Amino acid sequence: MAELFAGVGGFRLGLAAAGWSTVYSNQWEPSTKRQHASEVYAHNFGLEGHSNEDISTVAAIPCEFDLLVGGFPCQDYSVAKSNSNSASAGLQGKKGVLWWEILRLVGTHHPKFIFLENVDRLLKSPSLQRGRDFAIMLASLGAEGYTVEWRVVNAADYGFPQRRRRVFIVARLNGPEASERMLTTDGVLAEALPISSWSNSSTDSLGPSLLGISENFGKDLKISPFKSAGIFANGQYLTMDVVAKFEGVKTTLGDNLVADVDVPEEYFVAPDAIAKWQYLKGAKSEERTHASGYKWHYAEGGMVFPDPIDRPSRTILTGEGGTSPSRFKHVVESKRGLRRLVPLELERLNGFPDGWTALGSSGEISDAKRAFFMGNALVVGLIERVGKVLAKRIRKNP
Repeated sequence: MAELFAGVGGFRLGLAAAGWSTVYSNQWEPSTKRQHASEVYAHNFGLEGHSNEDISTVAAIPCEFDLLVGGFPCQDYSVAKSNSNSASAGLQGKKGVLWWEILRLVGTHHPKFIFLENVDRLLKSPSLQRGRDFAIMLASLGAEGYTVEWRVVNAADYGFPQRRRRVFIVARLNGPEASERMLTTDGVLAEALPISSWSNSSTDSLGPSLLGISENFGKDLKISPFKSAGIFANGQYLTMDVVAKFEGVKTTLGDNLVADVDVPEEYFVAPDAIAKWQYLKGAKSEERTHASGYKWHYAEGGMVFPDPIDRPSRTILTGEGGTSPSRFKHVVESKRGLRRLVPLELERLNGFPDGWTALGSSGEISDAKRAFFMGNALVVGLIERVGKVLAKRIRKNP
């Protein structure tokens, strides 16, 4: 396996548990002096085969591999930072253009399989051409000879302790035709992440030209044509809505909390700050005034406060760290009072070993940065499930 956009190693952890060996990894964050994520990765896995350089400068991966993976940057597809659709710049955004670096390396090496992860908004980006960016990705992988499966997965639906929705993309070189059977039972994702039912099936063609897709796909659409699951081959895609099937034990936020005695004092909410937390978490319908004097009406729904511990947690976001009150940070009730989640608990909710992000090769990592890592990370156990199916198929048909 070769890993791009490696972060702190979630893909590698999950795939190692599934029997995969990593021969190359790359992690580089632009516009920052200290490469925190790469440091954590190297501290845990060592430097052999690891690259900390701009991926656009990597002409080729210097070894052979069967599988190329990556949780490629999602900032330009995400609306987590803003309520404005203008924040979603898609493939034209500063980090969205990194898709073409992935495709360049795919064209250079043509691995047997590709396994990518991103925010589910990718399927409907950008706002003025719903689904265009994903259509370009499908068509460009198809032009390299790949059949592509995708699935929007909520980790909690498969027993994990976090409601984290992400799109998984698995591409197979010289793969099968798009069919309902491949999508519902026989495909990699269907085997790794079973479904109980499906509906609203539809098929369509993307057309032969990437330029045509870029200029015309999704125009005047209110919603994306790409549903929660799909498969693409030879210019045609089949897509449908699916329901997860899981019969095992489901875990919760409470299953992953540490004892109160192990929580530092700064994680407890001060009594005089509780009202601010309640306001930010609560429902609002109010007039607000911009610095320029412009007035507008602001409204949003309320959130459960504190977070219930008898169900999976909400999605961890990159702003989870820090002591300031926030609408999106987790707060739980304890015997010592209301408190935020410590980094070790955030690691557990993503399936990382305890203390995984505590140290980098240059020393200690701050708690705020550790929380940021987990907001960017993936659920390791889901990667392991997909990795086991990929490994089985390569062993069966090398």
